[in-house]
Amino acid sequence: MPQTWLIVGPPGCGKTNWIRETLLKHQGSCAYLRLDGCSHEGLEAGINAGIDRNWLSDQIPRLQDLSNASVSPLPPSEDCLALIEAQQFRFPSIADSDRIDPRIQQQLDRLNLKPDKTLHFGRDSELPKQDTLDFTQLEAWHLNLRDSVWDPSSLSSFWFELVNGAYGDVYRAKALMNLPDGRSFFCNWMVSQEGSQFLPLETVEPPTGRPTRCSHLVVQGKALDQVGIQNTISDCLLADEVLEMQQAQLRQQQPDLQLN
Repeated sequence: MPQTWLIVGPPGCGKTNWIRETLLKHQGSCAYLRLDGCSHEGLEAGINAGIDRNWLSDQIPRLQDLSNASVSPLPPSEDCLALIEAQQFRFPSIADSDRIDPRIQQQLDRLNLKPDKTLHFGRDSELPKQDTLDFTQLEAWHLNLRDSVWDPSSLSSFWFELVNGAYGDVYRAKALMNLPDGRSFFCNWMVSQEGSQFLPLETVEPPTGRPTRCSHLVVQGKALDQVGIQNTISDCLLADEVLEMQQAQLRQQQPDLQLN
């Protein structure tokens, strides 16, 4: 039977990165699921916007999606490793022997998923601890950017401002962002890290209009200037005519881009 592990921990502790490295090392088939996080008083969990699932699916093309596990369960393959991720600020004070928050357990039950093991960042020694922070107050905000395409230099400037306090005390930010040449970047930052990650997706779309893939921004912090963030983003996105002008130049320079 396949192995199913539940991986939980606070924002930015490295859950998705650890899952990626674990699945890349695994020789057999693999699957993934991101559950909705658990908020507490004064602590807002970031929305499950599909960023992690889309990033992992791009990096690991063989990855199976467990979001419909109740309808299409995993095949009974002995070499399959299924990893389930959930944002959880605190170790449950009242939980069953598997140490699963009741709100997470409800989601697992709906999908008919039963983890063989639960690992909690900050508690289990086999997980790294360097980025596991104990938050006392945290706001969460997100913006769906589907169909949006960024001016590359504006994206760089905006992200620098975002993580350096221009819109409030940002502790955690992650996003998938589209550029006019068809590339998409996984942007990732945590206050405990020295710098941001800008990791390109392997999949590149042809420069023939607006991409339809997942693009989203999720921010967590304190005293967030949500209106300021959204207004700045609006100034950084390409209008239809500007996007077409830039993509037309790319198509003329490299005609084969239309065929990818």
